Amino acid sequence: MSGPGGLDGPGGLDGPDGPDGLDGPDGPDGLGGERGEGPRPTAFRIDVFTLFPEVIDHYADASILGRARVSGRLDLRTHDVRAATTDPHRSVDDAPFGGGAGMVLGPEPVFAAVEQVALSSEGLPRPLILLTPSGRRFDQATAQRLSGSEVGFSLLCGRYEGVDQRVADHLVDEELSVGDVVLAGGELAALVVVEATMRLRPGVLGNDQSTGDESFATGLLEYPQYTRPASFRGWEVPEVLRSGDHGKVDRWRRAHALARTLRRRPDLIGARGGLSPDEVRLLVEHDEVQLLRDHGYD
Repeated sequence: MSGPGGLDGPGGLDGPDGPDGLDGPDGPDGLGGERGEGPRPTAFRIDVFTLFPEVIDHYADASILGRARVSGRLDLRTHDVRAATTDPHRSVDDAPFGGGAGMVLGPEPVFAAVEQVALSSEGLPRPLILLTPSGRRFDQATAQRLSGSEVGFSLLCGRYEGVDQRVADHLVDEELSVGDVVLAGGELAALVVVEATMRLRPGVLGNDQSTGDESFATGLLEYPQYTRPASFRGWEVPEVLRSGDHGKVDRWRRAHALARTLRRRPDLIGARGGLSPDEVRLLVEHDEVQLLRDHGYD
């Protein structure tokens, strides 16, 4: 499903690109590429600085991102930070000043790698974003902001115990975190940012409208999704979703999105200024009186 940590397409799938709502092979190579009709779309450029470029490229060659690369909508460039080193051992880390466990990614190879690209003929798309647990929380609003850039952006993947603070102070433009967890490096976080952003770019999904109904798009978690069969092991799809009455379906979805958000993420409701009187009435209509009372709506 589309909640935190879930899969982000309608019904928890990757978008209704194929005939059955799955990732259909809509291009001649099975990756959804263009068929040679008309001009190629303008590519959205994202540069990723990492110690493991193969990790980024391997994932980005599949599914949504793979199709975007093949079709020319995504220009994803990976840069190996080790390639900018000058010593025989290609060292990128060192022990922290003041002592402590682990190693710190040093400033010299990071600055050198970024500056090599920045000084090239095509330059470096900014902002340059450091992925770190101490960064500001990455959310759908940030993905929307980044997706609207005219020039793209760049990501720097942290590694080891951290990155030398001078990188954060004097090289990058902002710092982002994908959650209150610590990873071995920033590569997985970078892929989260790339995919969340590219899904919002025109033409990347088979149905651009699908992103408007997802979790966080309207400040709410997404409503529950169902697909065939209508009955599975005695568990039935709600009758209203099979009724064909689009007005009732819309009200059911709205009510369940509100209830799910109030139950699981009341902070999102608070960020919207609470429930409106119409929303309270809608939840009462859908038998959520106790939920309302539990959250102070009498």
